[in-house]
Amino acid sequence: MKYHKNSNMHTHTFLLCLSFLAGMDCVEEEVDFNWEEYLEETGATAAPHTSFRHVELSLQSSFQPGMKLEVANKGSLDTYWVATIITTCGQLLLLRYCGYGDDRKADFWCDVMTAGLHPVGWCAQNNKMLQPPKAIKEKNSDWTEFLIKELTGSRTAPANLLEGPLRGKNTVDLIVVGCILEVRDAFEPNVYWAARVQSNIGGRLCLSYVGLNDPAYDMWMFYLDTRLRPLGWAKENNLSIKPPTGESMNLSTSEWTEALDEATAKALKSPLPLEVFKDHADLHTHSFRAGMKLEMVSPKEPFHICPVSVTKVYNEYYFQITVDDPTAEATPTCVVCHADSPGIQPVQWCLKNGVGLERPQGFESQDFHWADYLKHTGTEAAPDVCFPNASQNRGFCKDMWLEAVNPLQPSELCVARITQVKGRLLWLRLEGLTKPLPDCIVDVESMNIFPVGWCEANGCPLTHLLKTVCLPQKKIAVVQPEKHCSQLFINHRCFSGPYLNKGRIAELPKAVGPGKCAVVLKEILTMLINSAYKPGRVLRELQMVEDPQWNCQEETLKAKYKGKSYRSNMRIVRTADQVSEFCRRVCERLQCCLNLFGPTIVSDKCPENCFSQTKTKYTYYKKRKVGRPSLGENAQDGDMTKPARRRKKRKAIFVQKKRRTSIVGYQTTESPQTESFEEEDRLVLERNPLEWSVSEVVDFITSTDCASLAKIFQEQDIDGQALLLLTLPTVQECMDLKLGPAIKLCHQIERVKVAFYSQFAN
Repeated sequence: MKYHKNSNMHTHTFLLCLSFLAGMDCVEEEVDFNWEEYLEETGATAAPHTSFRHVELSLQSSFQPGMKLEVANKGSLDTYWVATIITTCGQLLLLRYCGYGDDRKADFWCDVMTAGLHPVGWCAQNNKMLQPPKAIKEKNSDWTEFLIKELTGSRTAPANLLEGPLRGKNTVDLIVVGCILEVRDAFEPNVYWAARVQSNIGGRLCLSYVGLNDPAYDMWMFYLDTRLRPLGWAKENNLSIKPPTGESMNLSTSEWTEALDEATAKALKSPLPLEVFKDHADLHTHSFRAGMKLEMVSPKEPFHICPVSVTKVYNEYYFQITVDDPTAEATPTCVVCHADSPGIQPVQWCLKNGVGLERPQGFESQDFHWADYLKHTGTEAAPDVCFPNASQNRGFCKDMWLEAVNPLQPSELCVARITQVKGRLLWLRLEGLTKPLPDCIVDVESMNIFPVGWCEANGCPLTHLLKTVCLPQKKIAVVQPEKHCSQLFINHRCFSGPYLNKGRIAELPKAVGPGKCAVVLKEILTMLINSAYKPGRVLRELQMVEDPQWNCQEETLKAKYKGKSYRSNMRIVRTADQVSEFCRRVCERLQCCLNLFGPTIVSDKCPENCFSQTKTKYTYYKKRKVGRPSLGENAQDGDMTKPARRRKKRKAIFVQKKRRTSIVGYQTTESPQTESFEEEDRLVLERNPLEWSVSEVVDFITSTDCASLAKIFQEQDIDGQALLLLTLPTVQECMDLKLGPAIKLCHQIERVKVAFYSQFAN
């Protein structure tokens, strides 16, 4: 808090605040959490989605480019032909009839959920005719021989992805509750046992061992974990099938076997598609030998790094690591590793990266030095060749935000901030926990970290930040009352500026108050925010209104717009002598008349003469938005020297003429409106959008306020037919757009759909 030697008022305020704080209890309160709002309010940065490789893989389609299938022949009724998948976009497939070679002109999009797609061989089984399209019919004299050559050695689209309950699902969605997989034993890499899927949250699987119904032993793994394999994999690879160690004492051998046989018989009736495992990483051979020393994130408490030893080599893929602990009574902490296991680092890694290394338990010397330790134990350090990917960081940086699994409670995901990045290790601070934990350490390839918004997208609870709120104690009521202000007036006839809707302003009461200054001002600001064309923008502008010499208190202002909630904190003056200047600053910020609201009531004529200037100001504002000002133009009404962010061009009001474009033969019509610019122009098409080429689609997108996205449509060969199939989920997934731009684009697509149904559907 700032105060001046010569200011009695500020000194009094300072002492008053001290007496006020003395009677307060500060508690942490749970509030609604919204990532978009939080990042915008704090200026924080989310870790890029592309940094989470396992999540990127989980969003891919189950269909792969190059797969063959049978599809209805467009040119001939009730006939079919073989087609190749060129690319995928969610449940949309870009297909090319076999026989066109590299010719792209006849490629077409179809929706796997609505199109007549069938596995290769379906026509033969159902007595349907296979016939090439007319355009290529004469290119080959023997189409039967052509198909035999075309299909030999090719991958065909699985029948269960084209028909039945799994039709059109992404890979991760093929794993349904009740599915059976095999899980590698945590301590024996050659031992497997069956596990049942209890839940699947975006690829995060809750698994329980078959025969063991105790939730205490449930496991959480991402579906790409190398410990997971399809049912029957262990037997095919001559590996052991044994129940989990320790828990096996609860059931007899016959009970375990009976439970496994029953689960296997049931699972084989609807087997898990092998496509689930298509992205599982192949294990690389390792170079470790028994006795080698290295450093590793503690397997039990991933908050520090400790010295460990290779205590067993199983084969060229797996080896065992044991945490160094020379005390006689210690129970060994062991873990099975492979060449790419997360968290293993060479000797001296901590020293080179300025990270503390946990001294082994029972180690006599207070100072730990690797050279002395290796000499004392008669061992060798694992060479650098054993760590081929030691420096990879995948684009993570300090202070980025993400979502992460609580290592002590694997079912819980938390808001997390990266506090440190060293090589391929991240230090994460988990927020919102009732009992704070030290920063936990994870590998950049960990499948226990997720991008911002992942939990919300998958319906998963997220433990988020707690807001500290100070509450006055009831027993202390000695705080002097705040100064009150008289009525504040809303002068409806004054110029409302570019942000506020004149019609909504006219519906507001003519005065608010009297009352406490902060309460009256918060009430009137909330009214103005909800009278805005875009409340979120007004909230951002209001945050810029402040003065270090004001006596303020922080208030939370809220607004809703098109189903979205907005929230921001603003410092509001508390004393009556500062209200007038505060109102004036707000009006300047909102580019409206300085008397739009405040302690001055305006009857017929505004002292600012805003009635005569309204048209000029509106014209100037509009020109500045949509055009580039000349070099001689000056900033108006205290504008910032920085250029303002470009805003979406507002649609004209009270315009009755039709505007025609010549891009692809469509036009927009605008009917008379009264302050309802949010109603989108109706689109009138002169050509069926189903017949639009890729270039015509690009031209249309270029003509809208989504012109910056036109290049994506060109690159992905989206023609009119594909355009009409696009939905919000496919737009977000295939074009990698944030929610805001995706909604904006889908709004334009919906305009085309509405025009199509009203003009051409019949």
